[in-house]
Amino acid sequence: MNQQLIRSEICIVGDGAVGKAAALGLAQAGLSVVLLRSGATNKLVETTPDWDVRVFALNHVAHDLLDSLKVWGALDASRLAPVSAMQVHDAAESGSGKLDFDAYGAYINELAWIVEDKNLNQALDSALRFAPNIQFVDGRAEALHVGSDSASIRLTDARVIESQLIIGADGAQSWVRGQADIGLDYRSYGQQGVVTNFACEKPHHGVARQWFVEGQGIIALLPLPGKQVSLVWSAPDLLAADLMREPLSALADRLAVYAAPELGNLTPLQPEVVKAFPLRLIRPHSMVAQRIALIGDAAHAVHPLAGHGMNLGFGDVQALLRILREREAHRDCGDARILARYRRARREEVALMQFTTDGLAHLFGSEFPAVRLMRNLGMNLLNQLPVLKRKLISHAMGK
Repeated sequence: MNQQLIRSEICIVGDGAVGKAAALGLAQAGLSVVLLRSGATNKLVETTPDWDVRVFALNHVAHDLLDSLKVWGALDASRLAPVSAMQVHDAAESGSGKLDFDAYGAYINELAWIVEDKNLNQALDSALRFAPNIQFVDGRAEALHVGSDSASIRLTDARVIESQLIIGADGAQSWVRGQADIGLDYRSYGQQGVVTNFACEKPHHGVARQWFVEGQGIIALLPLPGKQVSLVWSAPDLLAADLMREPLSALADRLAVYAAPELGNLTPLQPEVVKAFPLRLIRPHSMVAQRIALIGDAAHAVHPLAGHGMNLGFGDVQALLRILREREAHRDCGDARILARYRRARREEVALMQFTTDGLAHLFGSEFPAVRLMRNLGMNLLNQLPVLKRKLISHAMGK
């Protein structure tokens, strides 16, 4: 087969929501972009009335980025649910702790927005169809070669993509990261994220609710439009296996212990769908290498208890777009100084979120009575300090 050379200023590997947003923003900035899509991800998201069980709590950074890309307005607004408040409960038998956050107390209209993965990707796909400067390449990467002036990816069909910068947006098991020989710290939480959707008897009033349950992980019920909620249960592996085997009516009965007083009876949405994904901490030793930049889960995978995995990815895109737009005319996109600026720009926020989510996962997973007591006292004390709570909310929103 004759070798075909495809040239661009930037090649993005991976076309999840973060990769698509990066491609769209870079193309809108006037850069030529190749979006490399594997066979497993290159199909457009189907439009169906069913509710997607994979949802994201997007903060104001994500909102502002998507709005600047003209994507936010293309989302199906009828399937968006603003979060007006959040209630965090420690459900330990030895004593209860509670922490409340609300938009009113933070002087804003909403804390976040719950968006289905399907809705988000459909809006990005629509925008990409009309974007200039983008080539879509379907294929499987086989080898990565990095030179002083460019980097190239050889595909299994012998085509070659040559670019100034390769962006790895290919998830937690990133091929780009591995090819760039970027080391990482990896730890499994021994948990699965079990996700599904329910109708609730009582209105949820836009409140996201979370329970830390001794020995059973973390239960979150996130508001969907109408009287519907999305479950994200960070469950220990053995419990997760049980949850996946039993009917959703039994899962609803488990949740009733915590949710019934405020939400009433829960009824599985039809058709019944439940999925699970492993939870792990992935901390690459660097977000960059020679002519390589990592974004999204390729750059950092965190525990979902704070709901910020996707927000961190969109923060990566926002920072990379700004740095590439502001670069000096004599520097190309993969210049070492440009990549160093990106690394510095993201280092503090990413490290803080990794430290916070990992620390909270261990704190609320502790079975020591003294730890549980101090944890509940701390939550209840913080709940009485509105100024500090506003600062925490501001940080969570990315402000």
